[in-house]
Formats: sequence, structure tokens, C-alpha cells
Amino acid sequence: MSRVGIQPINIPGSVEVSVEQDLVKVSGPKGELQHQVPPELTAVMDDGQILVRRGSDDRRSRSLHGLTRSLIANMVTGVSEGFSKSLVIEGTGYRGSLSGTKLVLSVGYSHPVEIVPPDTIEIEVPNQKRIIVRGPDKQLVGQVAAEIRDVRRPEPYHGFGIRYEGEHIRRKEGKTAAAAT
Repeated sequence: MSRVGIQPINIPGSVEVSVEQDLVKVSGPKGELQHQVPPELTAVMDDGQILVRRGSDDRRSRSLHGLTRSLIANMVTGVSEGFSKSLVIEGTGYRGSLSGTKLVLSVGYSHPVEIVPPDTIEIEVPNQKRIIVRGPDKQLVGQVAAEIRDVRRPEPYHGFGIRYEGEHIRRKEGKTAAAAT
């Protein structure tokens, strides 16, 4: 039996959940999300909780049980509290700014790079060296943060580039002159 899949999902008071056949819709103060439940599983509302049950013990049902429960739990957390990822820009002359809703990055290219986030994602730039990506959908927040990081990945010699806050970049030793004998 799945240890994750059998756990019930508690629903906070500010969140509304509707389960219609194989579609779970969750809405709250931060937005609205929905998830298609696989046909091997069923989602049931019971006494202020969501339970995910599987019909059989075949391999596919077992593998989807915990995943589906986690995805629905992340939806509930996302619409009530939201998710965020922080990025740090390192490098001389490297900086980020907002132009309306677009993120404009100057990271060593001959032109500024503009990133337009999806409608549900909010980007905040508290200072030129820090970017915060926020939204109700955990997967989409991570995807947008990864796209921002891919504009200029951190390089291993000096550490210049865009990295996640708290990410450790393995540094390489540079070239040295040959030792005189």
C-alpha cells in the first residue's frame, strides 16, 4: 500500500474543492487549478478531506496513487499559500529589472533578454541582483524559474550567471603557469 497515497488531504477553510467524475477543481485566494485523475484512481470528498483511492493493485495504479495524491495536495497548498522560487544574479554588470510584467535581463549578451511570464505567474525584482517567481502552480513556478536560469547558467570558474538562491556551484580551478623546475 502506498504510504503517501493513503494519507488524506486536509482542505483549509479558504479553499473550495469540487470533484466531478475524474476531474478535481481547486479554487482559493491565489487562483484556480484543476487536475485530471487517471482512470485507475478515484478522488473522493469526505468530511473536509480529499481521499485518493485505487481500484486495483496493478503496477500502474500503485505508481500513480502517491503521485496523484501529491499533485492534488500541491494544488490545495498552491491556491491557499502559493509557491515561490528565488534566483540570484551574479556577475559584473549583470542585472535584472521589470518592464511592466516582462522581466528584462542584462547578463552579458549584446542585447537585453526579455521573458514574458504566463498569466498566473508573478515575477518580483526587489533589487537588481535578485528575482522572485511566485504562483499557485508548483510545476509552472519551477518551469519559469528554470527558463530564467537557462538564460545565463552559472559558469564554474567565476560563478557568474543566474542561480537558484542557496544553490551550490561546484567551482573549478583555473589554469596555472607551468611549475619552473
